[in-house]
Amino acid sequence: MKRLHVHVGVEDLAQSIRFYATLFGAEPSVTKADYAKWMLENPRMNFAISAGRGFTGVEHLGLQVEDEAELAEVYDRLKAADRPVLEEGCTTCCYARSEKSWISDPQGVVWEAFLTTGESTVYGGGPALSSIAPASACCVPAGASEARG
Repeated sequence: MKRLHVHVGVEDLAQSIRFYATLFGAEPSVTKADYAKWMLENPRMNFAISAGRGFTGVEHLGLQVEDEAELAEVYDRLKAADRPVLEEGCTTCCYARSEKSWISDPQGVVWEAFLTTGESTVYGGGPALSSIAPASACCVPAGASEARG
């Protein structure tokens, strides 16, 4: 079953954790010095925040899948969407190991499709998204390869 993913850049991580924990009625499932994540069931969502990456606001949206068959299904949909797809493959991002691809909608909103395969002790990096979204798009800040996750 797929899960909606939302990643938001924040200025003050502790303040944002307090806000979202209250909003969701749950503490984060992952907390790091620069990152927090909630794996919510109602609504079914992977909601993440990060600080210190040079961007605030919605960074990107995504679809998290639970197995390789779902990932193949979503990848097929990305390819059929008639937009450039950036196939990142296996990577480390947001303290997790994943396989992922990226696409942007016609307005430049960046989406990722991914399968998480394990944890990581480092935040990791992200791809240069300029091949799928213009640098002026709201969700692709300058230095996007450092700000993504």
